[in-house]
Amino acid sequence: MKATPEHHERIAKLIFASVYPHYITKVQSKGRTIEELHQVIEWLTGFDLKKLQQLINENASFETFFKKAKLNSNAEHIKGIICGYRIEEIENPLTRQIRYLDKLVDELAKGKSMDKILRTAQNK
Repeated sequence: MKATPEHHERIAKLIFASVYPHYITKVQSKGRTIEELHQVIEWLTGFDLKKLQQLINENASFETFFKKAKLNSNAEHIKGIICGYRIEEIENPLTRQIRYLDKLVDELAKGKSMDKILRTAQNK
């Protein structure tokens, strides 16, 4: 599936705070916690809870959100299909980063262990 420039632009302009409650609902409905969600977000972006809340309060777009992030060096190990797109084939860097986050939230909701979600084995 090939994304259009319009698709990339639409995703970039999405407000993180508008999507964040959906992440919470998704993980909690599957028995995971907000704390685990925050751990996943911090692993990917480097944002602690205080910085995350600041970005939510600012209504930061995904574009701004990921410009301010310090992406984990193991993020490139996030692979698979999310929203009909194979992550490793997404050419637009911002869209790929957003899909990284979507994939991590999906893995959390599906009950994967935190070690696997956080690609701990890649560090060894």
